[in-house]
Amino acid sequence: MRKPRDYDNELKALEGKAKELKTRKVQQLGELVITTGADGLSADELAGALLVLAETKDAAKREAWAKRGAVFFRGKSRRSSPAPERDAGGNQTQPGSAQSPSGGTGAA
Repeated sequence: MRKPRDYDNELKALEGKAKELKTRKVQQLGELVITTGADGLSADELAGALLVLAETKDAAKREAWAKRGAVFFRGKSRRSSPAPERDAGGNQTQPGSAQSPSGGTGAA
């Protein structure tokens, strides 16, 4: 006879993983704000700028921001780490955390 699944423990494990992923995402977003220099803005200014970005439907603007962000990350990787430490995507990996956010948009 098969052993019954312990759904409660599986659910707890999944909740733990989800919490860990959310924590990692928040940490990476904070690192992104600091890396771009946006930590010099007030919380109100940063929130307002992010709201404008999130509400923008213009595909051309979004694509331009994406390209600018990609250039920013490629430039940061080149300046701050030797070639063997960069991954194939050009994003810098940081000890104790996942890779730098990829595909992020730069704030304009």
